[in-house]
Amino acid sequence: MRQGTPRDPALTLVLILLTCGIYYLYFIYKVSEETQDFLGEPDISPGVEVLLSVLTCGLWNIFWDYRMGKRIAEMSLRAGLPPTDNAVLYLVLDLVGAGGFLSLGLINPVLQQDGLNRVWNAAGSDPPPGPGAAPNSWPPSPAPAPSAGDLRTPRQPRPPRR
Repeated sequence: MRQGTPRDPALTLVLILLTCGIYYLYFIYKVSEETQDFLGEPDISPGVEVLLSVLTCGLWNIFWDYRMGKRIAEMSLRAGLPPTDNAVLYLVLDLVGAGGFLSLGLINPVLQQDGLNRVWNAAGSDPPPGPGAAPNSWPPSPAPAPSAGDLRTPRQPRPPRR
């Protein structure tokens, strides 16, 4: 299980707009590659994903978005996070916004990257729990002892002026 690259969701949207959608093809390639590496499950080659996206004039993206919602939910579970399945949300945004370039479907890469960033951060901070292990350990580890600088006395109010 290999961790992917965190990316700024807003920058992802800006790059998609600035490149007239060409960055979205790169996004599909990288995200497909990273999710396959993380899950350890071979799937459709990332290059084939991009090719299908181009050959179908973007219709493949609707299926890809739906499937990515399912995969991000599974990845969240493996990283010890509560799974959030946004597959139907991605599908609705694609179908409602299918009419134009500035459609609601442009929100999907932003939401997907945000979900992936959460997975990457969780997977990078702690190793994911093994099978049958609880995602959160109890009791929580104790808080660190306060340092000498944290033990200052609160400032006393000044007496009123006369």
